[in-house]
Amino acid sequence: MRRVVRKASKVRRLLPVPELWWEKLDLLGILVRRELEARYKGSILGNLWPLLNQLSQLLILTYVFSIVLRVKLSLEGLPANNFTFGLWLFAGLVPWTAFLNGFLPAASSVINQPNLVKKVVFPLALLPLVPVCAAFVESSLGLMVLILLVGIMTQMVHITLWLLPLVWIPQLLLTAGLGYLAAGLTVFLRDVPQTLGVLINLWFYATPIIYPASMIPEGWRDWVFWLNPMTVIVEVHRDLILKGEVQHWGEWGVAAVVSAVVFYVGLLVYRRLRPAFADVL
Repeated sequence: MRRVVRKASKVRRLLPVPELWWEKLDLLGILVRRELEARYKGSILGNLWPLLNQLSQLLILTYVFSIVLRVKLSLEGLPANNFTFGLWLFAGLVPWTAFLNGFLPAASSVINQPNLVKKVVFPLALLPLVPVCAAFVESSLGLMVLILLVGIMTQMVHITLWLLPLVWIPQLLLTAGLGYLAAGLTVFLRDVPQTLGVLINLWFYATPIIYPASMIPEGWRDWVFWLNPMTVIVEVHRDLILKGEVQHWGEWGVAAVVSAVVFYVGLLVYRRLRPAFADVL
């Protein structure tokens, strides 16, 4: 362990990154770890609860769509049965759950920590990032289970899994950018979290998570892909994990640009509003 720490410190010295940034990154890691520990402190299953919540939602949706409504889905390389539909559904729920569980708590991250806001030395830019990173860590459990189940069914693991970080980057940028924007506005408009709850429900059904993108009318399909970054994130997740290919590189590029713009705008608004946080709280 000491060797790993020493090597990591050497790498840090070689990178052209100010030491202050490393200190903030270390502090963010501590805050995320405390957040995860505090969420399930005293519970028997601990951090397995997020995975159980995802699996329960998967079972309910699979039962409704595969057994009751008899929705059939055929994917190349996977057997055409109800379990295949469940895997396809789970592959879409994993990134959406990470987005949802990071974005909504981030909206209330500032108003829930008034003591930290009033401390002059505390870097307030970290507050919305804590729930975003914590949700991303929690979703990794579901992702590992998904990859394991796909490997058992197909007797292989697609090499395209190495490309998953390319999807995580726009996902994190989008979640953090919207989190910054919502967190800053919530300090002054306390109706923002309730409003987001309504908008998120609409966004969920506007994203092809519980239904294939092929079911979207052709005239609307391009709009859904080009204007909804979560559509691309969900579809590319499925491509990399289930199919072993990427069919939406162009749309991914646009989603990455949109996510970067959202992050920049959200952070800019947050920084502009930040000086007034202590006075309002």
